[in-house]
Amino acid sequence: MLFDRVAVIGVGLIGGSFALALKQARACAHVVGAGRNPANLGLALERGAIDSIAPDAASAARGADLILIAAPVAQFEMIFSQIEKNLEKEAVVTDAGSTKRDVIATARKTLAKKIAQFVPAHPIAGAEKSGVAAASAELFRNKRVVMTPLRENSRSSIDLVQQAWSACGARSSTMDAGEHDAVLAAVSHLPHLLAFALVHEVAGRKNAEQLFSFAAGGFRDFTRIASSHPEMWRDICVANRDRLLEEVAVFSEKLKEIKALLEKSDAAALEKLFAEAREARERWIRSS
Repeated sequence: MLFDRVAVIGVGLIGGSFALALKQARACAHVVGAGRNPANLGLALERGAIDSIAPDAASAARGADLILIAAPVAQFEMIFSQIEKNLEKEAVVTDAGSTKRDVIATARKTLAKKIAQFVPAHPIAGAEKSGVAAASAELFRNKRVVMTPLRENSRSSIDLVQQAWSACGARSSTMDAGEHDAVLAAVSHLPHLLAFALVHEVAGRKNAEQLFSFAAGGFRDFTRIASSHPEMWRDICVANRDRLLEEVAVFSEKLKEIKALLEKSDAAALEKLFAEAREARERWIRSS
Protein backbone atom coordinates (compact mmCIF):
# COMPACT_ATOMS: atom_id res chain seq x y z
CA MET A 1 0.00 0.00 0.00
CA LEU A 2 1.44 3.35 -1.06
CA PHE A 3 -0.11 5.57 1.60
CA ASP A 4 -1.46 5.23 5.12
CA ARG A 5 -3.31 8.54 5.06
CA VAL A 6 -4.13 10.77 2.10
CA ALA A 7 -5.63 14.24 2.55
CA VAL A 8 -7.73 15.68 -0.29
CA ILE A 9 -8.42 19.39 0.05
CA GLY A 10 -11.22 20.19 -2.35
CA VAL A 11 -13.24 17.00 -2.82
CA GLY A 12 -14.89 17.96 -6.11
CA LEU A 13 -14.70 16.33 -9.53
CA ILE A 14 -10.89 16.08 -9.55
CA GLY A 15 -10.25 15.57 -5.84
CA GLY A 16 -13.12 13.12 -5.51
CA SER A 17 -12.04 11.14 -8.56
CA PHE A 18 -8.45 11.01 -7.26
CA ALA A 19 -9.68 9.63 -3.94
CA LEU A 20 -12.00 7.08 -5.58
CA ALA A 21 -9.24 5.91 -7.93
CA LEU A 22 -6.69 5.48 -5.13
CA LYS A 23 -9.20 3.54 -3.04
CA GLN A 24 -10.17 1.36 -6.00
CA ALA A 25 -6.47 0.57 -6.54
CA ARG A 26 -6.09 -0.19 -2.82
CA ALA A 27 -3.26 2.35 -2.75
CA CYS A 28 -4.24 4.01 0.53
CA ALA A 29 -5.62 3.00 3.90
CA HIS A 30 -7.53 6.18 4.75
CA VAL A 31 -8.62 9.32 2.87
CA VAL A 32 -9.59 12.44 4.77
CA GLY A 33 -11.38 15.24 2.96
CA ALA A 34 -11.67 18.96 3.60
CA GLY A 35 -13.50 21.72 1.76
CA ARG A 36 -15.91 24.62 1.90
CA ASN A 37 -19.15 22.77 1.18
CA PRO A 38 -20.44 20.54 4.02
CA ALA A 39 -23.11 18.98 1.79
CA ASN A 40 -20.52 18.04 -0.83
CA LEU A 41 -18.24 16.55 1.84
CA GLY A 42 -21.19 14.57 3.21
CA LEU A 43 -21.85 13.18 -0.26
CA ALA A 44 -18.15 12.31 -0.63
CA LEU A 45 -18.36 10.34 2.61
CA GLU A 46 -21.58 8.67 1.47
CA ARG A 47 -20.05 7.71 -1.89
CA GLY A 48 -16.97 6.26 -0.22
CA ALA A 49 -14.58 8.76 -1.80
CA ILE A 50 -13.36 9.74 1.66
CA ASP A 51 -13.31 7.95 5.01
CA SER A 52 -13.52 11.01 7.25
CA ILE A 53 -14.11 14.76 7.12
CA ALA A 54 -11.66 17.29 8.55
CA PRO A 55 -12.95 20.68 9.76
CA ASP A 56 -10.26 22.53 7.80
CA ALA A 57 -7.16 22.07 5.63
CA ALA A 58 -4.79 22.28 8.60
CA SER A 59 -6.55 19.39 10.36
CA ALA A 60 -6.64 17.34 7.16
CA ALA A 61 -2.89 17.71 6.68
CA ARG A 62 -2.03 16.46 10.16
CA GLY A 63 -0.54 12.96 9.88
CA ALA A 64 -1.03 12.71 6.09
CA ASP A 65 1.57 11.01 3.85
CA LEU A 66 0.22 12.69 0.73
CA ILE A 67 -1.83 15.88 0.42
CA LEU A 68 -3.64 16.77 -2.82
CA ILE A 69 -4.89 20.34 -3.20
CA ALA A 70 -7.72 20.30 -5.74
CA ALA A 71 -9.38 23.63 -5.00
CA PRO A 72 -9.68 26.69 -7.29
CA VAL A 73 -6.19 28.17 -7.64
CA ALA A 74 -7.08 31.49 -5.95
CA GLN A 75 -7.55 29.53 -2.70
CA PHE A 76 -4.05 28.05 -2.74
CA GLU A 77 -2.35 30.76 -0.69
CA MET A 78 -4.80 30.30 2.16
CA ILE A 79 -4.57 26.50 1.95
CA PHE A 80 -0.76 26.45 1.86
CA SER A 81 -0.70 28.77 4.87
CA GLN A 82 -3.06 26.50 6.78
CA ILE A 83 -1.27 23.23 6.09
CA GLU A 84 2.32 24.47 6.48
CA LYS A 85 2.44 24.13 10.26
CA ASN A 86 0.99 20.60 10.21
CA LEU A 87 3.14 19.08 7.45
CA GLU A 88 4.86 15.91 8.58
CA LYS A 89 8.57 15.79 7.74
CA GLU A 90 8.10 13.02 5.15
CA ALA A 91 4.76 14.25 3.80
CA VAL A 92 4.46 15.20 0.13
CA VAL A 93 2.09 17.91 -1.11
CA THR A 94 0.88 18.05 -4.69
CA ASP A 95 -1.90 19.82 -6.54
CA ALA A 96 -4.26 19.59 -9.50
CA GLY A 97 -4.20 23.25 -10.50
CA SER A 98 -4.65 24.14 -14.17
CA THR A 99 -2.03 26.89 -13.92
CA LYS A 100 1.46 26.36 -12.58
CA ARG A 101 3.55 29.56 -12.44
CA ASP A 102 1.18 31.28 -9.99
CA VAL A 103 0.77 28.13 -7.88
CA ILE A 104 4.55 27.67 -7.61
CA ALA A 105 5.09 31.34 -6.70
CA THR A 106 2.41 31.08 -4.02
CA ALA A 107 3.91 27.86 -2.66
CA ARG A 108 7.38 29.43 -2.44
CA LYS A 109 5.95 32.36 -0.48
CA THR A 110 3.80 30.38 1.94
CA LEU A 111 5.55 27.03 2.36
CA ALA A 112 8.96 28.74 2.54
CA LYS A 113 11.50 26.28 3.99
CA LYS A 114 9.12 23.37 3.30
CA ILE A 115 8.94 24.10 -0.44
CA ALA A 116 10.84 20.89 -1.25
CA GLN A 117 7.79 18.94 -0.05
CA PHE A 118 5.58 20.43 -2.79
CA VAL A 119 5.56 18.67 -6.17
CA PRO A 120 3.33 20.61 -8.63
CA ALA A 121 1.18 18.64 -11.06
CA HIS A 122 -1.85 18.99 -13.32
CA PRO A 123 -4.07 16.11 -14.47
CA ILE A 124 -5.27 16.77 -18.03
CA ALA A 125 -8.71 15.35 -17.40
CA GLY A 126 -12.05 16.69 -16.38
CA ALA A 127 -15.66 17.21 -17.33
CA GLU A 128 -18.10 20.07 -17.55
CA LYS A 129 -19.83 18.91 -14.36
CA SER A 130 -18.40 19.75 -10.95
CA GLY A 131 -18.62 18.43 -7.41
CA VAL A 132 -18.08 14.96 -6.02
CA ALA A 133 -21.40 13.84 -7.53
CA ALA A 134 -19.63 13.88 -10.91
CA ALA A 135 -16.47 12.13 -9.63
CA SER A 136 -15.39 8.78 -11.07
CA ALA A 137 -12.59 6.35 -10.28
CA GLU A 138 -12.06 6.05 -14.07
CA LEU A 139 -11.65 9.78 -14.77
CA PHE A 140 -7.85 9.66 -15.08
CA ARG A 141 -7.49 6.31 -16.80
CA ASN A 142 -5.13 6.68 -19.79
CA LYS A 143 -5.12 10.46 -19.31
CA ARG A 144 -2.00 12.60 -18.99
CA VAL A 145 -0.75 14.22 -15.83
CA VAL A 146 1.77 17.00 -16.35
CA MET A 147 4.28 17.35 -13.55
CA THR A 148 6.30 20.56 -13.19
CA PRO A 149 8.76 19.58 -10.45
CA LEU A 150 10.87 22.11 -8.57
CA ARG A 151 14.66 22.11 -8.31
CA GLU A 152 14.23 21.53 -4.56
CA ASN A 153 12.17 18.34 -4.98
CA SER A 154 13.84 15.05 -4.11
CA ARG A 155 13.65 12.19 -6.60
CA SER A 156 11.71 10.18 -4.02
CA SER A 157 9.04 12.90 -3.66
CA ILE A 158 8.59 13.16 -7.44
CA ASP A 159 8.40 9.38 -7.73
CA LEU A 160 5.77 9.22 -4.99
CA VAL A 161 3.48 11.65 -6.82
CA GLN A 162 4.02 9.75 -10.09
CA GLN A 163 3.13 6.49 -8.34
CA ALA A 164 -0.06 8.04 -6.96
CA TRP A 165 -1.19 9.13 -10.43
CA SER A 166 -0.12 5.81 -11.91
CA ALA A 167 -2.35 4.06 -9.36
CA CYS A 168 -5.19 6.22 -10.74
CA GLY A 169 -4.45 4.91 -14.25
CA ALA A 170 -2.82 8.11 -15.52
CA ARG A 171 0.37 8.63 -17.53
CA SER A 172 2.84 11.20 -16.18
CA SER A 173 5.03 13.55 -18.17
CA THR A 174 7.26 16.44 -17.13
CA MET A 175 7.20 20.03 -18.37
CA ASP A 176 8.51 23.45 -17.40
CA ALA A 177 5.86 25.53 -15.59
CA GLY A 178 6.02 28.37 -18.11
CA GLU A 179 5.69 26.00 -21.05
CA HIS A 180 2.77 24.30 -19.33
CA ASP A 181 0.89 27.59 -18.92
CA ALA A 182 1.53 28.56 -22.55
CA VAL A 183 0.38 25.21 -23.93
CA LEU A 184 -2.72 25.00 -21.76
CA ALA A 185 -3.66 28.59 -22.63
CA ALA A 186 -3.92 27.52 -26.28
CA VAL A 187 -5.69 24.18 -25.99
CA SER A 188 -7.71 24.49 -22.78
CA HIS A 189 -8.07 28.00 -21.42
CA LEU A 190 -8.87 29.69 -24.75
CA PRO A 191 -11.53 27.09 -25.74
CA HIS A 192 -13.26 27.54 -22.38
CA LEU A 193 -13.16 31.33 -22.74
CA LEU A 194 -14.67 31.09 -26.24
CA ALA A 195 -17.43 28.72 -25.12
CA PHE A 196 -18.40 30.97 -22.20
CA ALA A 197 -18.28 34.04 -24.46
CA LEU A 198 -20.46 32.52 -27.20
CA VAL A 199 -23.18 31.36 -24.79
CA HIS A 200 -23.11 34.70 -22.95
CA GLU A 201 -23.37 36.65 -26.23
CA VAL A 202 -26.30 34.60 -27.51
CA ALA A 203 -28.03 34.74 -24.12
CA GLY A 204 -27.82 38.54 -24.19
CA ARG A 205 -29.71 38.95 -27.45
CA LYS A 206 -33.35 40.03 -27.53
CA ASN A 207 -34.32 36.81 -29.35
CA ALA A 208 -32.18 34.56 -27.12
CA GLU A 209 -35.08 32.22 -26.35
CA GLN A 210 -35.72 31.68 -30.05
CA LEU A 211 -32.01 31.16 -30.77
CA PHE A 212 -31.60 28.58 -28.02
CA SER A 213 -34.74 26.77 -29.17
CA PHE A 214 -33.14 26.22 -32.60
CA ALA A 215 -29.65 25.39 -31.30
CA ALA A 216 -28.82 21.77 -32.09
CA GLY A 217 -25.89 19.38 -31.80
CA GLY A 218 -23.21 21.70 -33.14
CA PHE A 219 -23.98 24.46 -30.64
CA ARG A 220 -24.36 21.93 -27.84
CA ASP A 221 -21.01 20.27 -28.61
CA PHE A 222 -19.12 23.53 -29.05
CA THR A 223 -20.48 25.06 -25.83
CA ARG A 224 -20.46 21.95 -23.61
CA ILE A 225 -17.56 23.27 -21.56
CA ALA A 226 -19.48 26.47 -20.79
CA SER A 227 -21.21 24.32 -18.16
CA SER A 228 -17.90 24.18 -16.26
CA HIS A 229 -17.35 25.63 -12.79
CA PRO A 230 -17.39 29.48 -13.12
CA GLU A 231 -15.22 30.15 -10.05
CA MET A 232 -12.57 27.68 -11.12
CA TRP A 233 -12.37 29.14 -14.63
CA ARG A 234 -12.38 32.72 -13.35
CA ASP A 235 -9.29 31.87 -11.29
CA ILE A 236 -7.57 30.07 -14.19
CA CYS A 237 -8.15 32.95 -16.63
CA VAL A 238 -6.91 35.58 -14.18
CA ALA A 239 -3.89 33.51 -13.09
CA ASN A 240 -2.82 32.80 -16.69
CA ARG A 241 -4.00 36.08 -18.17
CA ASP A 242 -0.72 36.98 -19.92
CA ARG A 243 -0.55 33.70 -21.84
CA LEU A 244 -4.32 33.77 -22.44
CA LEU A 245 -4.19 37.31 -23.81
CA GLU A 246 -1.54 36.17 -26.28
CA GLU A 247 -3.84 33.38 -27.45
CA VAL A 248 -6.83 35.73 -27.71
CA ALA A 249 -4.73 38.01 -29.93
CA VAL A 250 -3.66 35.12 -32.18
CA PHE A 251 -7.24 33.84 -32.45
CA SER A 252 -8.53 37.35 -33.18
CA GLU A 253 -6.19 37.46 -36.18
CA LYS A 254 -7.56 34.12 -37.37
CA LEU A 255 -11.12 35.49 -37.11
CA LYS A 256 -10.06 38.55 -39.14
CA GLU A 257 -8.65 36.21 -41.79
CA ILE A 258 -11.91 34.25 -41.98
CA LYS A 259 -13.95 37.47 -41.99
CA ALA A 260 -11.97 38.67 -45.00
CA LEU A 261 -12.62 35.40 -46.83
CA LEU A 262 -16.35 35.72 -46.16
CA GLU A 263 -16.40 39.34 -47.33
CA LYS A 264 -14.75 38.27 -50.61
CA SER A 265 -17.00 35.18 -50.90
CA ASP A 266 -13.79 33.21 -51.37
CA ALA A 267 -15.35 29.76 -51.33
CA ALA A 268 -12.19 27.96 -52.41
CA ALA A 269 -10.08 29.48 -49.62
CA LEU A 270 -12.75 28.73 -47.04
CA GLU A 271 -13.01 25.13 -48.16
CA LYS A 272 -9.21 24.78 -48.06
CA LEU A 273 -9.11 26.18 -44.50
CA PHE A 274 -11.93 23.88 -43.39
CA ALA A 275 -10.31 20.83 -45.01
CA GLU A 276 -6.95 21.55 -43.37
CA ALA A 277 -8.65 22.01 -40.01
CA ARG A 278 -10.59 18.76 -40.37
CA GLU A 279 -7.46 16.81 -41.34
CA ALA A 280 -5.53 18.28 -38.38
CA ARG A 281 -8.30 17.31 -35.99
CA GLU A 282 -8.57 13.79 -37.41
CA ARG A 283 -4.80 13.30 -37.08
CA TRP A 284 -5.04 14.39 -33.45
CA ILE A 285 -7.98 12.04 -32.78
CA ARG A 286 -6.17 9.10 -34.41
CA SER A 287 -3.05 9.69 -32.34
CA SER A 288 -4.80 10.25 -29.00
